[in-house]
Amino acid sequence: MTSDPTPAHDAAFIRPHGEHDGAQMCSTDNPASRVIREVLARVGDKWSLLVIGLLHDGPRRFTAIQRSIDGISHRMLTQTLRSLERDGLVSRKSYDEIPPRVEYAATPLGRSLSEPVITLVGWAADNQRAILDARATYDGPDV
Repeated sequence: MTSDPTPAHDAAFIRPHGEHDGAQMCSTDNPASRVIREVLARVGDKWSLLVIGLLHDGPRRFTAIQRSIDGISHRMLTQTLRSLERDGLVSRKSYDEIPPRVEYAATPLGRSLSEPVITLVGWAADNQRAILDARATYDGPDV
């Protein structure tokens, strides 16, 4: 629980859909900027977008997610899933079975995040040659 005195439903936190003034949204004068930065940090970390992408098409069990993401540890996947669940991007469903079964799924909010992510992935794919050329120019011939 945070000690933030401003409730999440406060009007200062609400931005009409479609308005995109990045400078104002990220300004420290905007009481919502802290939350915006936290969410951007969450979805921009190394693992969250991969997890959201995997869960976009349907629920998966923990081990299936871990097998699909090369290099993620059990601990890091657990932390990532908990954070995504806290932010409302992932849901966790536990089944009363032997052995126990738990499935994770992207929520509607999480699925809505994958749309801009897919666009970003497409942009990266379309521009990878230009990015590699820019790196080579920056790094120079000695690297």
